[in-house]
Amino acid sequence: MASSTYSLLQFSADPWNARFEDLESRLAFTVDENPNLIMKIAREAPWAQQHPDIMGPSNSYLYFGPNRTPGHLIYGNSTYHTMAQARHKKKESSTSRYFWAQNGKEYKWRVAPQRLECVDSKGNVIALWETSQLADPFAAKLTIKHAALPIITEIVTTLTLNRIAQVSNWQ
Repeated sequence: MASSTYSLLQFSADPWNARFEDLESRLAFTVDENPNLIMKIAREAPWAQQHPDIMGPSNSYLYFGPNRTPGHLIYGNSTYHTMAQARHKKKESSTSRYFWAQNGKEYKWRVAPQRLECVDSKGNVIALWETSQLADPFAAKLTIKHAALPIITEIVTTLTLNRIAQVSNWQ
């Protein structure tokens, strides 16, 4: 029977360039920005093959505007979405950000400085990102519920986008 949660350790606190590994040190995702302000988030095949419930695209691309302003993103070879669409808010005073996954469902990130929670429409936490303790050899930990595996690329992409928004002070 499959485990109900999975952990990915984020190495590098820099949301522009990071890697995520599972607890067996298998590379799961790489986040890499090139000089042309295009970021590629790649789901690594050896890790994905360990989890048959993973669906969707293996890559996403974030295209930034001048001076790293919000631009748009693309999952695999699908149509593009604006970064604003991928992290919209419903209430002006809220810090939560919403996105639509390719499965047609809406999800919400509850955003705090050192912790982000991704919840489904029923309020269930399906992914949790937390910064590490000083003694840890990694910068942060992403804990994923089994139910999140079908949209894992969208989760890592919108997590990265929300982290970039935090450090860039986007509204």
